[in-house]
Amino acid sequence: MSVSLMSGLLLGLAAGVAPGPLLTLVVTQTLRFGTVEGLKVAIAPLITDLPIVLASIFLISRLASSETLLGAISFFGGAYVCYLAWESLRAGPVKLPPEAADPRSWKRGALVNFLNPHPYLFWMTVGGPLVLRAWREDPTSPWLFILGFYGTLVGSKLVIAAVAGRFRGFLTGGIYRALIRLLGVMLAVFGVLLFWDGIRFFAQ
Repeated sequence: MSVSLMSGLLLGLAAGVAPGPLLTLVVTQTLRFGTVEGLKVAIAPLITDLPIVLASIFLISRLASSETLLGAISFFGGAYVCYLAWESLRAGPVKLPPEAADPRSWKRGALVNFLNPHPYLFWMTVGGPLVLRAWREDPTSPWLFILGFYGTLVGSKLVIAAVAGRFRGFLTGGIYRALIRLLGVMLAVFGVLLFWDGIRFFAQ
């Protein structure tokens, strides 16, 4: 299995199961209006992320000639991934805020994800540089990374919506918290690797 695909699978899974605005909305819509409404919210990244991904890759590609800037981006990316790892390690149960009576799941999911700063930070500091690096090594690798990332990002949220619809206590149980903490440790390792990449860029 390629490194690009494995990186995409790990990062997507970590983002998919970590507590946040979109996951909270997935669970809220599921519990209030049924599993189908939660599934609608879960696929929101497939609707809103394309312009974010394209803009991030374009901007990073304009900076690709500067080793110093790439090093700085790698450091920011490492810091951001380590922050995500810390959030995962200290995460508790998903909190469910009150919602209005009208589901409007498509609209709510797209709006929450588009206004969430995490996709922008991720693609500017982590995803964009990884895609460009993978492209230089093999033209198929970026697609494997993106496929793996969104496969597990959206897939994990779909699974959580289905499980929450059937077993309401899953998100407050020990298995869920153990999973996101394990992913937090793996993210911390990935963040350290990004810091190392930044050091190598500065050394060139």
